[in-house]
Amino acid sequence: MSRIFPFAVALLLAGCALQRAQIAQQAQVGMVGMSKEQILTCMGPPANRAAEGQTEVWAYATMPTMDVDEGTGSTRYCGVNLTMRSGRVSAVNYQGPTGGLITQDEQCAYVVDKCVVR
Repeated sequence: MSRIFPFAVALLLAGCALQRAQIAQQAQVGMVGMSKEQILTCMGPPANRAAEGQTEVWAYATMPTMDVDEGTGSTRYCGVNLTMRSGRVSAVNYQGPTGGLITQDEQCAYVVDKCVVR
């Protein structure tokens, strides 16, 4: 029993990371076309904004976390940049060490989760 518990916990954490990776992927498609007002409602105000002409980039970020499920001790985080044209999201881009080999971008789900319709 004592050997099974750590394996079960690791399996549970991996499953959660996979689910977060799927949410992050859905957001890159599903958030395109959302208005500024919708983004402010589901994500709040951005940490930074940049504008040139009709194009704006809103920047959000997660707090760094340690990668405990793979035991590497590496730090993961996600910078989320929303490109907006004419007041609507035209692209969702992720930057940073956002996840593992099969959980790419999973850290980004913490930022975009409330904007994804399931």
